[in-house]
Amino acid sequence: MTTPDQQPTVPETPDPQFKDRVYRSPSGIAGGVLLLAIAGWLGIDALVTGEGRAPWVALAALLFLVPLVLAFTVRPAVYANEQRLRIRNPFRVIVLPWGTVEAFRSGYSNEVLDKAGAKYQVWAVPVSLRGRKRAARREARGEARGAAAAARGGRQHHAAAVATGPAGPVRAQADQTMHELRELLDARGKDPRAQGEVSVRWAYEIVAPAVAGAVLLAILLAVG
Repeated sequence: MTTPDQQPTVPETPDPQFKDRVYRSPSGIAGGVLLLAIAGWLGIDALVTGEGRAPWVALAALLFLVPLVLAFTVRPAVYANEQRLRIRNPFRVIVLPWGTVEAFRSGYSNEVLDKAGAKYQVWAVPVSLRGRKRAARREARGEARGAAAAARGGRQHHAAAVATGPAGPVRAQADQTMHELRELLDARGKDPRAQGEVSVRWAYEIVAPAVAGAVLLAILLAVG
């Protein structure tokens, strides 16, 4: 009696996925850490050495201010992968599958527009007019050097072109980030795996302690 050969089962491998690209503001994080250090130093000093209602006022102020500082400096971030864009703003988390994103818009702030007409600001990628001016100056200097090399012509121009290679436009860091997000939208917007619905969630872990601190601080100041 013969038995059919048992074929080994081959586990299915999931489609390749790349990890989230994370975009944050280093200057915002640095400023937030500095503010938290100052607030912690002053608040702890008032808690330890303060008299009367001072420790309670300091505690309420810390409970109110620390979440707000975290919300506007350390918390903002943008996470992008092949299926969706997740925007972590000070008080909300917005998840947009690429299929729901209509466009990115950059002006005095960076924004995402979905196909339903809603608009979401990207806090983690603040616009820097100074950075744009620096990028414009670098690009102008590069064009001037290229024009000078072209004027010399001949072998010198050919050698310079080979050494430098094709140069793309010079962008400020925030504009470069938005350019990368637009490229991801162009590449993933029509993918069936990148469809779905927009999700918006309030950051109660930030809102709740800030509101509690504000109420406690208001009561302490009103009581006098």
